[in-house]
Amino acid sequence: MSKTTTPPPDTADESSSQARSTSTGEEPGLGAAGAQLSTAPSEGGVGPELGLVGWVRWCWRQLTSMRIALILLFLLSLASIPGSLLPQRGTDPAKVDRYKANHDVLGPIFEKLQLFNVYSSVWFSAIYILLFISLIGCIVPRSWQFVGQLRGRPPAAPRNLTRLPAHTTWRTETEPEQVLEAARRLLRSRRYRTCTAENAVASEKGYLREAGNLVFHVSLIVMLIAFATGQLWNSEGGKLVVEGDGFSNTLSQYDDLKSGALFDRQKLPPFGFTLEGFDATYERTGPQRGTPRTFRARVSYWEGADGEPRPRTITVNHPLEVGDSKVYLLGHGYAPVVTVKDGQGTIAYQGPVAFLPQDSNVTSVGVIKVPNYRDAKGNKDQLGFQGVFVPTFGGAGSGSMFSQFPALDYPVMALTAYRGDLGLDSGLPQNVYQLDLKNMKQFTDAKGNKLRKMLRPGETMTLPGGAGSLTFDGVKEWATFQVSHRPGNGLALAGALAALIGLSASLFIQRRRIWAKATPGEDGTTVVEVAGLGRSEWARLPEEVAAVALALRPDAPALPPAKDATDSAPTSADPAPGARP
Repeated sequence: MSKTTTPPPDTADESSSQARSTSTGEEPGLGAAGAQLSTAPSEGGVGPELGLVGWVRWCWRQLTSMRIALILLFLLSLASIPGSLLPQRGTDPAKVDRYKANHDVLGPIFEKLQLFNVYSSVWFSAIYILLFISLIGCIVPRSWQFVGQLRGRPPAAPRNLTRLPAHTTWRTETEPEQVLEAARRLLRSRRYRTCTAENAVASEKGYLREAGNLVFHVSLIVMLIAFATGQLWNSEGGKLVVEGDGFSNTLSQYDDLKSGALFDRQKLPPFGFTLEGFDATYERTGPQRGTPRTFRARVSYWEGADGEPRPRTITVNHPLEVGDSKVYLLGHGYAPVVTVKDGQGTIAYQGPVAFLPQDSNVTSVGVIKVPNYRDAKGNKDQLGFQGVFVPTFGGAGSGSMFSQFPALDYPVMALTAYRGDLGLDSGLPQNVYQLDLKNMKQFTDAKGNKLRKMLRPGETMTLPGGAGSLTFDGVKEWATFQVSHRPGNGLALAGALAALIGLSASLFIQRRRIWAKATPGEDGTTVVEVAGLGRSEWARLPEEVAAVALALRPDAPALPPAKDATDSAPTSADPAPGARP
């Protein structure tokens, strides 16, 4: 059988009183008056409702705070990492397709997360816009505050200057008005903003510190605008040009062209150029044998529809600038010149064919496609040749093809011939540097061996059965160019320079105030006090106060110490602690 214990009446009343005081926020033993002194949270209490306007204000204050701005800047830096590590569809779609083909699991996931289009993705744009708004919301009120400070006067002198961390005082027989006027002239000569009120001169210096801070934040906005401009209105295209051929800045002339979302491809600036020649020299001896020494393209360019051609040399680090566009030199290679005759003896193809380098010695591969061909009986057919070209043949006696030097010392081309359907009429896009062998058959000689032959310039490869021939006429050089239009580069450079200037000003310029006070003393002399206060920690403030005091001494000379002064008690003419006379 359980026993119930009932507390004594006094104890029960005290417990219930404590419970009531706890629930109402009262301090035990203080009654209702204790509720006004207690800091304990009220249980079951409901805070004031902010409402829609209140929540909007709260979100705006959080977004424009320095903490959120730093967090957004950090997130923007993290968000740009995938754009550097993963191929981007805007710059190289082929690499993106190869990456997805080689990564069956990660490829689709990255595609859904927009990691192949980082800089145009929703999440990157959201961080970018929020940071933009945060910086603007931070700069606007601070700018108005800074303008108000510039229009205002320096604050009046405190009542007790001796309480400031850097101060000094002395007595002089010069009148207070003369001392104040001398202090005002002195401080103005040191580029202090001054004002005189009653018996003191107030001055302030270092406003450029806050100006530098504002310039730094504005520069960040400028760089964000420049980055957005460069992404939305930029264009970048590539073109391979063989010696003697030209390029016109039209959409059909590009091998590939990538542009921003707002760039109008139909309004390309009118200009063009012709590749007159290419000069390339290489190191012949030593450990750097084969390293390029001269690498330049000689062009003649024109601007506008009726522009006169003008000569110019383009090197790797010195592009051709035409209006707002720049033409960069990217690569170099060789283009064997061939003449292909069909079975009727008619020239079916003649001209240079660009071969693509595979190594530093310019061992190159390429294909020759002849769609307009007739065999010995006059029937329509198509030819294709796969080739390897080496500028300096190094496989003599071995039957292999490799180059041992990048210059045209001993050019050789090896070809394999095919006939059949090149696939050009299928309507599907095809790589000009690859040969689709699905519907083609390789030529064979009289013994049934597959036809393959090495050619020197001037030699001919005769196809069996009277199918025609291919003559290796010579070699031309080609160069690849990149035509770039980036409208935000100059703006980004200006923003970066302004950011460095603003950051330097905010770090090295110190805002400080100095007051000079002159009051009549009890003995009929004038008591001069000079004190300073820094808006931030600055170790040189006592030195500056001492320098002002020493410069003011000739206009307000100090009196000698009083006769009753002792060594243990400093006189009013002695500098107070914290200043260097």
